Amino acid sequence: MKEWIVGRNPVYEVLTAGRRNLFRLWVGSNSDQKGRLSEAVRLARARKVTVEYVPRQQLDALDETHQGVALEASAYPYSTLQDIQILAIERKEPLFVLILDVIQNPQNLGTLLRTAEVVGVHGVLIPLAHAAGVTPAVVNSSAGASEHLLVAPTNLAQAIMTLKEAGAWVIGLEGSPEASPIEQARLDGPLALVVGSEGEGMRALTRRSCDLLVRLAMSGKVESLNAAVAGSIALYLAKQARSK
Repeated sequence: MKEWIVGRNPVYEVLTAGRRNLFRLWVGSNSDQKGRLSEAVRLARARKVTVEYVPRQQLDALDETHQGVALEASAYPYSTLQDIQILAIERKEPLFVLILDVIQNPQNLGTLLRTAEVVGVHGVLIPLAHAAGVTPAVVNSSAGASEHLLVAPTNLAQAIMTLKEAGAWVIGLEGSPEASPIEQARLDGPLALVVGSEGEGMRALTRRSCDLLVRLAMSGKVESLNAAVAGSIALYLAKQARSK
């Protein structure tokens, strides 16, 4: 299966990560070839990828957010929970996993993947169905960060059991009154942070599987943050705790 990745940063990161099969690179014939675009062309040629200069209209037909470049590549290479656990061992770090329980908006998924990569998450778990996968739109919204992450579609309930058996503390993020303030939680050891869907939050089984529920403090008039923003804040708080 092939797909088109567009945008200078996403295309550059796909080429840099080297995890996909690559077929051809389209560059707008009138594009200003500097910065990331110049680097993308150089990397493509180094990897023996055909570089074709095409009219802007040809790129527009793929996606109007192309920024003068598009890369034809194989589908996103998903990983497994075992791959994620192995990576933590190789890095000699306490396990750090993000669990996304039915995130359906590609923009939110991309934002969370971008944050996860920045804070050093070892991998991200997503459901096998009824949730967004790592599509070209998600790659774009993550600015290509998804290419450097291990993302594993899996049965979340079973995966949570496996993580607990491995010694991870499973913490669910939600805004309910019974949830504890996140600053009271230990975030520095083996950790799996669960973020629920945009509208409904965590599903009942996932929620019951958590060792602890936490919430972010709110001081303004807005009732809550969306899943991507709340999850990103929680991930960064975990990063801070783990850096001490």
